[in-house]
Amino acid sequence: MFNGLGMNLGNLSRLSNAETRSISPENVTGEKGKGAMSLDGLAKDCARDLGQGWKISPYIFIQPGETVTLAEIDGPGAIQQIWMTMRGVWRQNIIRFYWEDRGEPSVEVPVGDFFASGWETFSQVSSIPVCVNPGSAFNCYWEMPFRRKCKITMTNISDERTTLFYQINYTLTEIPEDCAYFHASFRRVNPLPYGEVYTILDNVKGQGHYVGTYMAWGTNNNGWWGEGEIKFYIDGDSSFPTICGTGTEDYFCGSYDFENPETHDEYVRFTTPYSGLNQVIVPDKLYLSQFRFGMYRWHIMDPIRFKRDLKVTIQALGWRNGKRYLPLQDDIASVAYWYQTLPSEKLPPLPDRDYLEII
Repeated sequence: MFNGLGMNLGNLSRLSNAETRSISPENVTGEKGKGAMSLDGLAKDCARDLGQGWKISPYIFIQPGETVTLAEIDGPGAIQQIWMTMRGVWRQNIIRFYWEDRGEPSVEVPVGDFFASGWETFSQVSSIPVCVNPGSAFNCYWEMPFRRKCKITMTNISDERTTLFYQINYTLTEIPEDCAYFHASFRRVNPLPYGEVYTILDNVKGQGHYVGTYMAWGTNNNGWWGEGEIKFYIDGDSSFPTICGTGTEDYFCGSYDFENPETHDEYVRFTTPYSGLNQVIVPDKLYLSQFRFGMYRWHIMDPIRFKRDLKVTIQALGWRNGKRYLPLQDDIASVAYWYQTLPSEKLPPLPDRDYLEII
């Protein structure tokens, strides 16, 4: 019988023995028949006239320096959708996913960047695997299968208390042998040293496929900043890659500097199922001094498959006089998303809190 995975309109009518479960502050274990039982949640005073079952525990607090386990699930099964919204510092709350009782996370990303929102301000994202909706609702639909165990945590490394509402929707079902494990890794370099390329992902070993890139790009120069090529080094590529792009905006499925083609005086934001320039932060006349951009590219229909190893880089390239390329020294952060076999290599350590800070 259908296992309930890979959901789409074409299989929505099919019956399955998969079991639907959901974890939230109102049911922290996801157990059947255990929702809305809280008597002592953070909103108990609001429900004092109504009692049990009336939204007593819709959110949690995460104190500065605290790590909270959001979900701990026995498999086999798969995460199918995550929704959350928070009051706190997006870049300084770190979400981690652990598969199969491994001691090291396979996902370790600041929560805003994980949901294609790297600049601490709302911007609409209307894509297939990630949606960000008003006022600051983070949603993801990456399917994340596991066989024995899934654990999701959030760590608050800021000085402010975080208020978090969340819902983690999953299914308990058999997982096919050829299903790989979801991974995501964050990087930031500010500024990029002159003449160096920016590394989105490296030290990936095993078999898998690359499925997406999010970038939060802050310019430190005037002029166009997106001439750089993205490169995918696959299965032993050394000096030269197998896949080489033609420009930054080209990789993110735009063209000609993301310019308004009629007025040529502004960037055009767009958010589509597989790609977007979802955020353009424009300088003001005082303290907001630089352009900042948010961009995503999902390889859902064109995953980049590798059998042994993968490395991904992108150039930061503008223009100087004489129609010559200018290596830029920009503020660049990224999230790489991929699936692969376990065990996977340890993710690179996150920068410290001060280096993560958006200033």
